[in-house]
Amino acid sequence: MANHKSALKRIRSNEAKRLRNRYQHKTARTIIKSLKETTDKAEAEKKLTEVYSVVDKLAKKNIIHKNKAANLKSNLTKHVASL
Repeated sequence: MANHKSALKRIRSNEAKRLRNRYQHKTARTIIKSLKETTDKAEAEKKLTEVYSVVDKLAKKNIIHKNKAANLKSNLTKHVASL
């Protein structure tokens, strides 16, 4: 167990950040899933811009790696183009 006040605070703040990152990542996965399930091309293109925004924010905050963000965006663009 931690012996210093600063270590205790660090444990609390790390847990809060972990939960926030987990929530944001899960929300992004849900949005991506809804895009993949869409069959209407016009609606999918509209959702694609929203997904781009969310994925870019996750990459900017280092919740996901920037290359993973690029791969996600590329694959989703291919998916929308194939509709």
